[in-house]
Amino acid sequence: VNIGQIRLKKHLLKGICPEAIDMLKDRFVPTNTFIELRKLAAVRQIEAAQLMIAMNKFSINYAKSLVGATAPSQLANTSQPKKLAGLSDAQIALMENESTKLDKEYQLVEESYGSDHLDLVVARGYVGRLLENARVVRYLAQNFPEILSEFQKMAVAG
Repeated sequence: VNIGQIRLKKHLLKGICPEAIDMLKDRFVPTNTFIELRKLAAVRQIEAAQLMIAMNKFSINYAKSLVGATAPSQLANTSQPKKLAGLSDAQIALMENESTKLDKEYQLVEESYGSDHLDLVVARGYVGRLLENARVVRYLAQNFPEILSEFQKMAVAG
C-alpha cells in the first residue's frame, strides 16, 4: 500500500470546480491531469474539461498545453506567472490567442452540428429514393457513373 498515493487521491479533486468534476467523472483521467486543472480558474476548468472530452484526450501533456494556452486572467493564481520550459513570452501569447480562436470555432461548429446532421439525413433519404427509380439509375450509369457510385455509397452508409 502506497500511503503517498492514498493521500494524493484523498485531495485529488480539491480545487476543481463541481461542473468540471461532473463532466469528467465517467472518464479515465490521470491523477496528474487534475494537478494541472487546479491551476485554472473555475470557468477555464469547465472549458478545459469540454475540450478534453471533445478531443477524447485526457493526458497530462494535453492538460499542460491547455494551461499554457490560457490567458493569465483565467488562471487560479493570477499573481503567479506561468512557467513553460522552452517558450518565450511571445510564443505563450500566440498560444493563448490561438486557443481563444479554437474555442470560438469549436463552439460555432457545435452550434451548427444539429442542423447539419438533419440536412445530411434528409439528403441521404432523398438520394436513397432516387436510387429506387430505375430510370434515374440508368441515366446516371450512362452519363455520370462516378456520381452514381458516390450516391450508392451514401445510400449503403445510411
